Amino acid sequence: MLFLNYVKNHAIIFTKHVRYFSNSKSFHSKIVRVRFAPSPTGFLHLGGLRTALFNYLFARANKGKFILRIEDTDQTRIVPESVQQLINDLKWAGLEIDEGPNVPGAYGPYTQSQRTDIYQKYIKILLENKSAYHCFCTDRRLNLIRREALKAREIPKYDNRCRYLTDAQVTDKLNKGEKSCIRFKLRSDCETFEDLVYGNIAYDVALNEGDPVIMKGDGYPTYHFANVVDDHLMDITHVLRGVEWQISTTKHILMYRAFNWEPPKFGHLPLLLNSDGTKLSKRQGDIHISSFREAGIFPQALINFVTHSGGGFDRDSELRHYSMAELIELFNIKRVNSHSTRLMPEKLLEYNRLALMNEIKNENSLNNLITEVKNMAIKLYPKENEKGLLQLNENHIRTILVWAQNRIHKLSDLFAPNFSFLWILPTISNLTYDEKLYDIALSLQIMLKNEKENLKKDHLNIILRDFSVEKQIRFIDLMKFLRLVFSGLEKGPGVAEMMEILGKNELLLR
Repeated sequence: MLFLNYVKNHAIIFTKHVRYFSNSKSFHSKIVRVRFAPSPTGFLHLGGLRTALFNYLFARANKGKFILRIEDTDQTRIVPESVQQLINDLKWAGLEIDEGPNVPGAYGPYTQSQRTDIYQKYIKILLENKSAYHCFCTDRRLNLIRREALKAREIPKYDNRCRYLTDAQVTDKLNKGEKSCIRFKLRSDCETFEDLVYGNIAYDVALNEGDPVIMKGDGYPTYHFANVVDDHLMDITHVLRGVEWQISTTKHILMYRAFNWEPPKFGHLPLLLNSDGTKLSKRQGDIHISSFREAGIFPQALINFVTHSGGGFDRDSELRHYSMAELIELFNIKRVNSHSTRLMPEKLLEYNRLALMNEIKNENSLNNLITEVKNMAIKLYPKENEKGLLQLNENHIRTILVWAQNRIHKLSDLFAPNFSFLWILPTISNLTYDEKLYDIALSLQIMLKNEKENLKKDHLNIILRDFSVEKQIRFIDLMKFLRLVFSGLEKGPGVAEMMEILGKNELLLR
């Protein structure tokens, strides 16, 4: 008898595994569909961007679709205008949405608060097949249960009391108008699943949690229920989300089973941490995507920064600028690390420098940079602009950008105080007329016109020293004079370096 039971039990396990593998193969014949499903409770931050990015890369690498879904069932926590800001941030970062609130598709609506009729329909299915039930417990009773558990040093969980009400008792309470929510019946058998990042995961959710609420008293579903219904109805094939949701996945799989649906594949992404090992928080204003944008960080620089740590790519550790197309080609979900990842802020500016160099190489993006620099200068130097003292012709800005690409990390670096001479034409109010200096200026102008060599700092220092000897003027006095002529400043970079930066045409003009 024991032997027969042993064979029977193992036959069931074997059948489950055969079913699992046959179903997993069926996904290969489907179009890959992934979703990024944030709640509009704040602005997009680095952790959210990483989740969205990996979903996007996975979709593009598999010729699939990237869907944006807004999970706004918790109406009390919604931040006005955050949805549009989130869409703007994704667009700025280069993540193209295939379906979403702003891109109509066959699976809409893509905002959960607009899908309440759908959730009511599927709640009825679970109530009818006895996978869910009405719960009439008051907040006061639930708080008492929680307090007693904490007092006994136990994990607080609902005691499933209303699960055992008869149909007649439920009908009577509903007829009396008693308020209720809907709870899902957790099974005690341990569900397992193959995490695309962490491997095999087994967790008995019923051992640690009471039956969860899936429909609140206000008629809105909870995350767990709406998430499962929407992923199924939107034909999501793979769910890539933060590791904090891994503990809920077996609960979600039980819901799929209750509907007799096949769950998608799940992959959980490890935590992103600050450099000191602390968890990223939405309360940190400087991790919002908009803050990076306002600070002059290029979108692809931020993308490269996010992908620099934590694995996920078939590439070496070399610090270089990767385009989105290259990242799609290199992305491999199997190479994502299963341990938490520390971000290295010092790498961000270096990635931004590489992105700037890449922008300068492209004629279209270079023209955009020229316009941006021009606008920045006008905004920073309004008085000089009114007086016509700004040097902002396109060739000059182009020359400065090409010179600066290996020397600066952000465009705003070009407007440091010691670089003001780049943009503001000097006045001669602080120069008294001197016939000797006038003669020196004319001679220097002729010499620069005839100079065939590239005007590099080291070469300029040599010819300026020779020039001071020839004109019988102390070198230090010549430098002081030239600094005023070329910049109008008494302090700043070395004169030869200043001359190299400005270039031959600008020097002759000044």
